[in-house]
Amino acid sequence: MPCCGSSRTLIVNYINLRNTARTLSDFNFQCLPKFLPCLGKARMKASMMDFCVDEILGFEFSGSGEHLIVNIRKYGQNSRWIAARLAELSGIEEKHVGYCGLKDRFAVTSQWYSLYLPNRCLNIADLSHPDFEVLSLKRHSKKLRRGMHAGNSFKILITDISAPQGKLEQRLKMINRFGFPNYFAQQRFGFNGGNLLEAERLINSARLRGNSKGQGLFLSAARSWLFNLVLARHITNYHDGVVFPLDETGPLWGRGRSKPNQGVALVEREALIDWPGWKNALEHTGLTQDRRKLFMHADGLKFNFLDSCQLKLEFNLPKGVYATALLRELVEFNR
Repeated sequence: MPCCGSSRTLIVNYINLRNTARTLSDFNFQCLPKFLPCLGKARMKASMMDFCVDEILGFEFSGSGEHLIVNIRKYGQNSRWIAARLAELSGIEEKHVGYCGLKDRFAVTSQWYSLYLPNRCLNIADLSHPDFEVLSLKRHSKKLRRGMHAGNSFKILITDISAPQGKLEQRLKMINRFGFPNYFAQQRFGFNGGNLLEAERLINSARLRGNSKGQGLFLSAARSWLFNLVLARHITNYHDGVVFPLDETGPLWGRGRSKPNQGVALVEREALIDWPGWKNALEHTGLTQDRRKLFMHADGLKFNFLDSCQLKLEFNLPKGVYATALLRELVEFNR
């Protein structure tokens, strides 16, 4: 039997084990269990200025080279949109604009972009735009690519808090000591979980091919959701009295097998027993299985109560770790 035909048949057979396609209710991030009980309610991002993110590169620029490096502060715009505007302003194709990661849209964020401009000089005025601010220009020998940065620095104001200040202080100290569940947060999955629904559609039709086919967002969403399900099972077991494996990892699904300890492997099998189609599809897209920490620490966590209803937080996180995964361990946020 031809390889591609057998692969498609295998995927469809796996899907038939479940019989029905998944819907939005199967991808509700808010229903994933929290490690600790909710302390009350609050509001996040009452204003765009309440959520500030600064990219941490973790390396120095060479000072010379073919790439102009632009530090941008943006207000309420997404990273891809900024890249397109920089391409227009500099007169280059968008494929020659590089950046390390996607930042929150409804926030004030700063990040670096690279523009391929050999033998050309631009100044800050050349790149001015009403929807963002150019902070500085550098030169570097390499294009910035996804995942090159070290992490992000956060300054967040939480308002309208209806939780006891003493309990919040105690919770923050506990998080600072032990960490928080390293969930992939809602923004990983697109508006209303749309990237997961598209991944489901592609898997059901055996059309999930790989990142080279422009499906990177859906691949990423699918393997992130499987990780979340494993983490959620660990947390549920903890609530049932099982010791939580704080120092262990969970799977980022792909081809190959990792070797977690026996107890962790059992939890992973149980958590993903209804997802064989997804696992098989991800294994056939060229992804190699990797591991991700189940629990993560925030570096330099500081907090300050401005009054009984307002809390200011500052902390740094490694790339790929979500501030909202930490914040959901404090309170429930009004929508």
